[in-house]
Amino acid sequence: MIFRIFSDSFNYGEVIPVKFTCEGQDLSPDIEWDNVPSGTESFVLIFDDPDAPSGTWTHWVVYDIPGRLKRFNEGEVAGKEGINSWGRRGYGGPCPPPGHGPHRYFLKIYAIDTITVDLPSGAAIGEIKAAFNGHVLAVAEHMGTYERP
Repeated sequence: MIFRIFSDSFNYGEVIPVKFTCEGQDLSPDIEWDNVPSGTESFVLIFDDPDAPSGTWTHWVVYDIPGRLKRFNEGEVAGKEGINSWGRRGYGGPCPPPGHGPHRYFLKIYAIDTITVDLPSGAAIGEIKAAFNGHVLAVAEHMGTYERP
C-alpha cells in the first residue's frame, strides 16, 4: 500500500476552490492521509507553490503533527505552525500574481520517524527541513491549481 494524501476540497490536479485562497475565506482545506508507513511517529505538512515568480513560495508548514492523526478538517490544524513566505505563522492560501497564469499548489506530507523535529513553534521552513532531514520514512503529495485573471 502506498502512503497517500488527498482532499475532499479538491481532486488532484483540479482548481482549488476560491474559499481556500486569498480571494476567499483563506481557509485551509480538509486534508486526509492513509497507508501510513510503519514506524511513523509524527508528520510534517508543507503547502507550497513552485511556480511563484520569486521561486517556491511556502503557503503553510505544520510540524510535530502527532503520528496518530490522519486528517485535518477545513480550517483545522494540529501541531506547530512554522513561518510561511509572507513572514507569518499559519495558513496563507493560493494568491498568485494577477495575470501570471495558473500555478500549481502542492500539499506534501512527510512521515517522520521521530515524535518531534525539536523546534519551537514559528520556525522557518529551512530550519524545519534541516531538522527532519534523515528522518523521512515516506512522502505523499496532492496538487491543485489556481490563477487570478
